Amino acid sequence: MAVLNIRKLDPKVHEALRLRAAKAGRSMEAEAREILAQTCTPPPSKAQVVAEVQAAFDRLLGDRRPKSATDDLIKERRREARREWSRSTPRR
Repeated sequence: MAVLNIRKLDPKVHEALRLRAAKAGRSMEAEAREILAQTCTPPPSKAQVVAEVQAAFDRLLGDRRPKSATDDLIKERRREARREWSRSTPRR
């Protein structure tokens, strides 16, 4: 592992790092490592993000996952539109 020493760190930055580390329940060194890792690691690709979201939905819904969510949403919206229309239409 590499070692990094930081000289001439502004006291305000040092204090902010100390507070941030305490809030996260980490040492200042661990917090600095986390900040550097987050900053220097490239962001995930769109495909990775989509795959992670899909995996989260799969874990959340399990076997209760709708078979055709689009059809269900369209049917629900049509029911809502009929209700709205019937409320706004004057009765004779």
